[in-house]
Amino acid sequence: MRDRSLRHEYDEYVDQEVELYKESLPRHALLSIGDEAVAILLHQSQFVLTELVLYEEVNRIIKRRLKIKDYPAWRRKRFRLLEQFRRAEHWGLRPESPLVREIQRDQGGHVLVAGAVAEGAALYLAANGCEVTTLEISSDAMQRVLSAAGTAGLTQRVREWPTDIGHWRPDCPLNAVVCTPSAFKGLSPAERSSVISLLQEATMDGGVHLVETIVAGQEAMSVAELRTRYAGWDISIERDGNASRSFVARKGAA
Repeated sequence: MRDRSLRHEYDEYVDQEVELYKESLPRHALLSIGDEAVAILLHQSQFVLTELVLYEEVNRIIKRRLKIKDYPAWRRKRFRLLEQFRRAEHWGLRPESPLVREIQRDQGGHVLVAGAVAEGAALYLAANGCEVTTLEISSDAMQRVLSAAGTAGLTQRVREWPTDIGHWRPDCPLNAVVCTPSAFKGLSPAERSSVISLLQEATMDGGVHLVETIVAGQEAMSVAELRTRYAGWDISIERDGNASRSFVARKGAA
């Protein structure tokens, strides 16, 4: 099933590259390729020149011009790239960081990533099998996320919602929530309480919430407030380097 999916992705990639090349050509150049395709086909025995046959030959000529790798070579490159993307260090994350340690690799599930400068976390999680929804990431950062996701074949695992956490509503069960300080910026205590309650309800038993509380020496949300909001959850305060601190809460069984 996985290889079948990769083959489909490869075919889509080839089609996209060929069509983009066609769009970049003036009409006379494209007609010239058509003439070349007809000449090639006329030298082949036992063929009927149809529009579909001509279309496929034109695409083969363009594929050769673009030097597009065949499927086995493309597949090997994709696996090498994906393995690189699965490494925490590739995204500037520490292997011992709370996010890497608390959200297990290859267990899948759905993760919400909210707040600025969170693109590395989003792609790390996607590369390691999670379905990721991103909120409130800047347009430039989101473009980097989508571009990198496309390069590694992760586009279908990353969903972008151009809204803030105060207006977003879960549409599926969550296995984890990752929030940077900016996610709750501008929300009143009552609004923060409402948002956290909503996310808690959407989180499956055993799911984890990571909220950065101290970044570059500045407190984003008090630990006391978070302890109150997460009463009944398994709570710890984890350090990620010298200047960053994360509040980690895991939901127990009801």
